[in-house]
Amino acid sequence: MSALQQSVSHSSFFSVNDFPIRHDWKSEEVSALFALPFPELMFKAQSAHRSYFDPTKIQVATLLSIKSGGCPEDCAYCPQSARHDQKIAANKLMAVEEVLERARAARAEGATRFCMGAAWRSPKAHDLETVCAMIEGVKALGLETCVTLGMLDQGQAQRLKVAGLDYYNHNLDTSEAHYEKIISTRTYQDRLDTLAFIRDAGIKVCCGGILGMGEETSDRASMITTLANLPKHPESVPINLLIRVKGTPLEEAEPIRPLDFVKTVAVTRITMPASYIRLAAGRTDMGEEMQALCYLAGVNSIFLGERLLTCPNPEKSQDLTLFKQLGLSIAPKETSITA
Repeated sequence: MSALQQSVSHSSFFSVNDFPIRHDWKSEEVSALFALPFPELMFKAQSAHRSYFDPTKIQVATLLSIKSGGCPEDCAYCPQSARHDQKIAANKLMAVEEVLERARAARAEGATRFCMGAAWRSPKAHDLETVCAMIEGVKALGLETCVTLGMLDQGQAQRLKVAGLDYYNHNLDTSEAHYEKIISTRTYQDRLDTLAFIRDAGIKVCCGGILGMGEETSDRASMITTLANLPKHPESVPINLLIRVKGTPLEEAEPIRPLDFVKTVAVTRITMPASYIRLAAGRTDMGEEMQALCYLAGVNSIFLGERLLTCPNPEKSQDLTLFKQLGLSIAPKETSITA
């Protein structure tokens, strides 16, 4: 790095003192961020990002569906629901060694976190033991572990902690006010309760939402306010773009405007400056320009690989080409300045 580059490095102008961690955000404050002129909003988001992270580093994770289809929930966006007209066929939980083989391949591709998802309302005892064996095996490979298994009780969260789980993903999806239009088979409080069990067990939280489900800007602000006011900010905040899957209730949903998506990323970064913000599902519907703006707005994590749980993902070569164009590179574990 040249002397000039060093003089304008990410830590030159901003520190964590400029963007302290807060848990007392008012909805009016968050809404006011959305109303800022775009250049001002982006400047604040980039400043917050640089206070805690190297903005040229992107965390890379891999996501594997270890059990697909047959879910009894009625989430309006999800083709894994058994309640929708067209749905993914149910299959059995994968074998432990098959999962570990996929984890080895992910590690070879540069992933530092391996995420496993199962389409359950909540795991049964014998399935949870199998998942714990997967967690132990993936940890032994030197990868961070993350699972998403639906709702948990306190005992299940503790069991996952004993197995060595690093992260648990459980999204809020949207605001509490908009939630009943998306899901009827579990309540918003059910989700908050599961998050509390995860946190109390000492497991890191991965929690975000989905944009483009017919929500208003006020719903996006409300969801972010809820996340930012949790007792501890989620260590990872995935922001998903709705993939309008045929046969689901949201197949005709009006797409969110790209700049509104970018603004939501920016507000998320400002309110949760030390969290990893992951650009998750929907990247195949984003052009390079939109993804580049998301990185500028504070995204510093993606899933690498050609498939997510139920939908396609950009090819690795596409991501690496864009990284090169933007001067970004894959981050090692824990690149937060405060980590």
